[in-house]
Amino acid sequence: MANSIYSSQQLFQPCLSNKHCVPKKTNLLCFASSQLNPARSEVSFCTGTLLIPHPNKVERGGEDAFFVSNFKGGVIAVADGVSGWAEQNVDPSLFSKELMANASSLVGDLEVNYDPQILIRKAHAATGSKGSATAIVAMLERNGTMKVASVGDCGLRVIRKGQIIFSTTPQDHYFDCPYQLSSELVGQTYLDAVVSSVELVEGDTIVMGSDGLFDNVFDGEIVSTLAAYSDVVEAGFRCSFLEEISGDEANRWKA
Repeated sequence: MANSIYSSQQLFQPCLSNKHCVPKKTNLLCFASSQLNPARSEVSFCTGTLLIPHPNKVERGGEDAFFVSNFKGGVIAVADGVSGWAEQNVDPSLFSKELMANASSLVGDLEVNYDPQILIRKAHAATGSKGSATAIVAMLERNGTMKVASVGDCGLRVIRKGQIIFSTTPQDHYFDCPYQLSSELVGQTYLDAVVSSVELVEGDTIVMGSDGLFDNVFDGEIVSTLAAYSDVVEAGFRCSFLEEISGDEANRWKA
């Protein structure tokens, strides 16, 4: 699995208006982003993103990948490449990056029908790289409903007025072996995804990331960090700092 200390993470805030919300700062380090030009929606995300590779994986940009799309209310996704493939001389980042690139290009596909589970199916089917990855996709409807589908241990939290009101549940076969989409038949498929939905209101904060974030930063620390910052990008940097501190104190790394 990708390292548990350095990870990708995304923070979002839904904005209820007749215009797309533009955050005070923008730091979109998307591996792939949709080129679609949707009509303006009443509900949209203000977005801040951050990707911190493990020091040993900086040269290839880490093994996580993600994308942000402004299609309809907004689409956000994270994939975490399974690093065990490196033992077979396979770059673990290739599968996760291609998976996210495919998902990004398919968000407006008619067959996908704005369904995160179907988006996972089609993106997985189109991915030809050898490897595997955990993944999570969230799609925001214009009426404020956010639909989520996840396979494995990437996660998402919805925070409202200092309280976590929604949290995804990781899927694991056993310790350090999460469910994963794979190039091999032994992996999971979109049918194994946990599918859920949550109603968002203006001012909610959505935190999405790989296990590298949630394994090392307690939910309480995430909530208190967000309370101290009104800007999602600044909050993301602070959460990343907590990740590094947690990793140093625990002195543990996952390959």
